[in-house]
Amino acid sequence: MNILSHEQGSATQADSLHSERVLVLDFGSQFAQLIARRVREQNVYCEIVRHDISIESIQARKPSALILSGGPSSVYEAKAPKCDPKLFSLGIPILGICYGMQLTAHAMGGSVKPCPAREFGRARLQITNMEKLFAGFPHEIDVWMSHGDQVHDLPEGFEPLAATSTCPIAAVKHRSLPIYGLQFHPEVSHTSLGSTLIHNFLYNIAGCEGRWHLSDFAQQTIQNMRERIGDDRVICGLSGGVDSSVTAALLYKAIGPQLTCILIDNGLLRKDEQSAVISEFTNHFKADLRVVDASDRFLSTLAGIRDPQEKRRRIGHAFIECFKEEAAKINGAKYLAQGTLYPDVIESGAAPDGPAATIKLHHNVGGLPEQLGFELVEPLRDLFKDEVRRLGLELGLPDHLVWRHPFPGPGLAVRCLGEITKTKLDVLREADEIVITEIKNADLYRSTSQAFVVLLESQSVGVMGDARTYENAVAVRCVNTDDFMTADWSRLPYDLLARISTRIINEVRGVNRVCYDISSKPPATIEWE
Repeated sequence: MNILSHEQGSATQADSLHSERVLVLDFGSQFAQLIARRVREQNVYCEIVRHDISIESIQARKPSALILSGGPSSVYEAKAPKCDPKLFSLGIPILGICYGMQLTAHAMGGSVKPCPAREFGRARLQITNMEKLFAGFPHEIDVWMSHGDQVHDLPEGFEPLAATSTCPIAAVKHRSLPIYGLQFHPEVSHTSLGSTLIHNFLYNIAGCEGRWHLSDFAQQTIQNMRERIGDDRVICGLSGGVDSSVTAALLYKAIGPQLTCILIDNGLLRKDEQSAVISEFTNHFKADLRVVDASDRFLSTLAGIRDPQEKRRRIGHAFIECFKEEAAKINGAKYLAQGTLYPDVIESGAAPDGPAATIKLHHNVGGLPEQLGFELVEPLRDLFKDEVRRLGLELGLPDHLVWRHPFPGPGLAVRCLGEITKTKLDVLREADEIVITEIKNADLYRSTSQAFVVLLESQSVGVMGDARTYENAVAVRCVNTDDFMTADWSRLPYDLLARISTRIINEVRGVNRVCYDISSKPPATIEWE
């Protein structure tokens, strides 16, 4: 299902909202979605599609431009992903990024070879042609490189626009066709003026006008949901997080009393989570809310399980079984609504339009049994986290709910390493509550994208009250990010970290050591499992 697809909704709404769209052809990059996000930031609608999408499918979508993503392959490999070479003669503006630039050159008669010095990280770009793509740029900028190959010989009709000290052809254009290529990555924040470059491509070259807005998305999605659901009922899994709350708000505006929200207390929630969710729901929604205490069931199914993927699978199955049982008590329940986001789809490897590798299973997209018993409704499936927050504000949700830190679907199960037990979960809850409280007291909650505690499997020796201890170690994880696809660890003040450590060790029985996680994403993920 693609809620944002041109084919859904009334023809008038679709034509108005998607009269200009950009297609990103995904060649296996884990960060193709960052390109789409940057395009949407320019108020231009964007979809990610397969690299081998047919010419007929491209023409049916009537895109204003095509962007060819990066990827891990070499274009000269036998099994390297390719696109239909006919797309280069369609007259549609094309921007190839990294692998996408190399593929363009290779397909049009140029050559690509391993570069003498691979570039990974920042590089200084010297711009030699200040035409449309680099309009308004200084002559030198910092860019982010990540490649082992580069274009060696340009195809006929192309000319270089920029270079680095080790990459003489770092940006190119065709002299007569609207085809451009970049060896660097403008979509990442490390590239100076990357968003401006994408803006220039969309507006100066593709002629876009910026007609896509989240308010339009909300109106169209509400209308689509009304038409699709009709008189049937929808069950919405409510966790109290941003994603499920915005999903519920959209559906409530669409179908009102036909919505039943279910809170599954799986025993993996944070401290006092159930009462907080009930309070928030009562204050902001009038739909039917049902609370199911399934903590014993989930802890039983997780007993003895240590593998992170197996945890996620079992939690996903248990969630669905609980929903199916509750659905049997609700007349006319045909749909299950979930707050699945686009990063969930990408990281699970479940995106039908992209060949990206699986990083981890998400219970929303990777742990579902084949036979649900009802149809899925995922109105946020094509949105990024920052877009969901803005949508929540558009729908009138309060700031403190919209800006709440994300909480994973599998809950504390993926923050309690190794086997799950009630005792370990209780320790984790108390430590986690201290971290969140102290960050809020320091007025850093909004500036920190996500903060939590991980209970490690390791125990360590300590000294408390002149006595030897051998107890648990915990890791505090705090990150800053715009999109949750890349993230950097938060540089919290030392005195705040000291207070967090002191309180956890003094107040949480069973913990005698606190560590701070200073890993970025990539190479690490935000969650530990």
